[in-house]
Amino acid sequence: MDSFFWIGLANVVEPVNLAAILIGVTVGMFVGAMPGLSATMAIALLLPLTYSFRPETGLALLASLYLAAMYGGSIAAILLRTPGTPAAAATVLDGYPMAQKGHAGKALGLSLTASLIGGVISAIVLLTVAPLLGRLVLNFGPVEIFAIAVLGITIIGSLSQGSTILGLMSGAIGLLLGMVGMDLTTGTPRFSFGFLELFGGIDFTVALIGLFSIPQAVRLIMQGNTNKNARVSNVTDRMLPTGPEFLKMLPNSLRSSVIGVFVGLIPGTGGDTASWFAYNEAKRFSRNKAEFGTGYPAGIVAPEAANNAVVGGALIPTIALGIPGSASTAVLLGGLMVHGILPGPSLMTDYGDVTYTLLWAVLFANVALFLVGLLFTRACVAVTKIPNRVVGPVIVVLSVIGAYAINNSVFDIGLMIAFGMLGLAFDSFRIPTPPLVIGLILGPILDTTLQQSLLIGGGQWTVFIENPISATLLVFALLSILQATPLFGSLARRFRTRPVKGAEPAGGDVAGSRE
Repeated sequence: MDSFFWIGLANVVEPVNLAAILIGVTVGMFVGAMPGLSATMAIALLLPLTYSFRPETGLALLASLYLAAMYGGSIAAILLRTPGTPAAAATVLDGYPMAQKGHAGKALGLSLTASLIGGVISAIVLLTVAPLLGRLVLNFGPVEIFAIAVLGITIIGSLSQGSTILGLMSGAIGLLLGMVGMDLTTGTPRFSFGFLELFGGIDFTVALIGLFSIPQAVRLIMQGNTNKNARVSNVTDRMLPTGPEFLKMLPNSLRSSVIGVFVGLIPGTGGDTASWFAYNEAKRFSRNKAEFGTGYPAGIVAPEAANNAVVGGALIPTIALGIPGSASTAVLLGGLMVHGILPGPSLMTDYGDVTYTLLWAVLFANVALFLVGLLFTRACVAVTKIPNRVVGPVIVVLSVIGAYAINNSVFDIGLMIAFGMLGLAFDSFRIPTPPLVIGLILGPILDTTLQQSLLIGGGQWTVFIENPISATLLVFALLSILQATPLFGSLARRFRTRPVKGAEPAGGDVAGSRE
């Protein structure tokens, strides 16, 4: 493990990998600044381009893009009153009022500095905690890995926004689609319907491009440009905070970063959850609660530190356990699969050089984001002026080109469009898409480890209960489903509504700040 640590550092400082980090940061910042676009969609579109790269170079590019898009979302939030990404929703509350007062540069500078603090803290946690978990799972076999995969599916489904049943249904559909192709144990084709192109399974990258890009393009075309009157058209004031301002924002940044890391550790949550939680806590700890929502600096620092800290937190279960912490990290796992690297608990041992390069790249990307942000944030103002009805068709064209370029196959274009239609249907019926993505990733792992486990146990299902680790993980999986049931939800609400002496309701600050 220690040798991989230094190999990863040596890899990441190679010129080609540093260039990939700079490109990823620049593209991610511009993508995040475009209202309606997401890091997940951008990663899915860029996946085909990484085929010709070495694995560590491609992953450094994608991870940098993911990180920078988190900050880029605050640019549109501050200038347009429209979050560039869902994680920047809380930034609107104080960022836009500060920009309207003529301090757009200060707002962007606070966002950039808080993003650096949150990102660096999460990268340090990632470099220390992920290896410890990696050592813990060294002795995991098929039985334990099956239980981890089950836990991943249930957590993602139960923590999906909206109906738990719809979340679990989405995950089940993903599992079903993950079964398409040749059975690795028996060599029997399944659900291929006579198409030779499906014998190798559904190409993960094609599915991602369709699920995330086509629905977003359609939404942008239908929405048009709805924010013409809300623009802050220029940035003229100083960006970087002064020394006293930095010291004043530091406690808030550190607290919000810790919140972001812990929220990121929970699969199924994301930057949007962490940013509202951090905003709520910043308001709770502040002596000037009435100032929040009027352009108060702490209201910008808290969500921005938290949503960038989520990146490292979400990568910890992704790297150490093979359980994606968010939709974006699920797509990053797709980047591993593109290069023939199977995600799972053995990732840090079998592919330690690539994995540690990714961990170091997250740290370097935070520094690159700060430098690129200082140079190019003002240029991003022009990006926010591109009409949605121009961006939408461009996304469609890039999606078609990307799907075809993967295997030079027209069949993949049709498959991508089919997944695009599926994504639109999911959006229409408010069915969450991330569980489907997780199902696509974990489906083959579940299938293979289930058959291997039953062979080990002589066909007896008790093999999962007799093993203490798998039994514990399966109990957690059951609890993750039960905690989202109506009965549990009503009990939790009843507990939360009990008055606590000397305390105010946790949701009151956020609810009030939304108004």
